[in-house]
Amino acid sequence: MGFFYCSNIKQLHKIMLTIREATSDDAALIVFFINALAEYENATATEVKTSEENIIKFGFGKNPVFRCLIAEWNGTPAAFSLYFYNFSTWEGKPGIYLEDLFVLPEYRKYGIGRALLRKLAAIALENDCARMVWQVLDWNQLAIDFYKSIGATFMTEWETCRMEVDAIRVLAAETA
Repeated sequence: MGFFYCSNIKQLHKIMLTIREATSDDAALIVFFINALAEYENATATEVKTSEENIIKFGFGKNPVFRCLIAEWNGTPAAFSLYFYNFSTWEGKPGIYLEDLFVLPEYRKYGIGRALLRKLAAIALENDCARMVWQVLDWNQLAIDFYKSIGATFMTEWETCRMEVDAIRVLAAETA
């Protein structure tokens, strides 16, 4: 076996990194990445309720509600990003909401996260999107610093609101 050396990270990316659209055959891999992300975020095992069936149904069925990119390093799955389109009423254009981006720890030194965001930015431009939006946990300083380094703006005046299914049921059951 010969020795391989490449001093240029951009050349190395061309050789080692592949980013592709996920397919329904990737459902188990997507669930794996979601669980790995949950573990990284110190979530309990019961917090992740997704399944391969749900990934196939909602991502690859008749009306897909999300899209997913898989990054492979030398043919091995190394990262994923899961996103969907939203719409800005003020801009009058679609946008991309990045739900999850996760790089396995052993691959974090290769610029794969940046490459996934660069690919997502290209997709946003191809689809005339006005913006890309995502959230980051306030304790994840490495991610915060990284996002700032690529030009992300932190929307400190906006608060995230969320309703869980029980609250949704209560609201839906209200009568006028």
